[in-house]
Amino acid sequence: MPFPFHIDILGVMLKGTIIGILASAPMGPVGVLCVQRTLKKGRWYGFVTGIGAAVSDIIYALITGYGMSFIMDLITNPTNKFWLQIFGSMMLLVFGIYCFRNNPTKKMHHSGNNKGTFWHNGLTAFLVTFSNPLIIFIFMASFAQFAFVIPDHHFEMSLGYACIVGGALLWWYGLTWLIDKVRGKFDENGILIINKVIGSFVIFFSLLMLIGTIFNLYTFY
Repeated sequence: MPFPFHIDILGVMLKGTIIGILASAPMGPVGVLCVQRTLKKGRWYGFVTGIGAAVSDIIYALITGYGMSFIMDLITNPTNKFWLQIFGSMMLLVFGIYCFRNNPTKKMHHSGNNKGTFWHNGLTAFLVTFSNPLIIFIFMASFAQFAFVIPDHHFEMSLGYACIVGGALLWWYGLTWLIDKVRGKFDENGILIINKVIGSFVIFFSLLMLIGTIFNLYTFY
């Protein structure tokens, strides 16, 4: 008896998870806010901050995905797809360099001592993230490189978008766990170190994807 789901569904889920992590990992304003709240208020306040950011991210991911689905006849052309993946890799490379060189602590707003409710912490994180629509370019680059958008496959795409949320939450859960464990030794330099590590990873990953695309070492479908 054949398995009821196509094996590529696992690929869509893996791509979604990676995209969710890539979109969440850089230490932008909400990342710094998550670290601050974890240190001052506790791990779960930091994690709720990450949940608010993840809700904003999935809204922008859906906007990007549905927008790209309208031009699929254009971007599924092999030549156009090749150049789109090159463009996506270069956008990720630029993003990685910016992340590596950026100092998020310069624009850091210190969180107040009042803990507030989980709802308030999540909502403010959502608004901070949602106020930065440039995240769409990160999703465009990631969707293009991973060939994430699959038109007329609603079940697979729904799972893929769910995995974007899952990847984002996995990142925020892991980050708050780490900060909570080293809270006595963590300061602003720790934020810079995390940002440089993330930037280095994105640079390496984007170069790997760029070289793989140019020399046809792999193909995402």
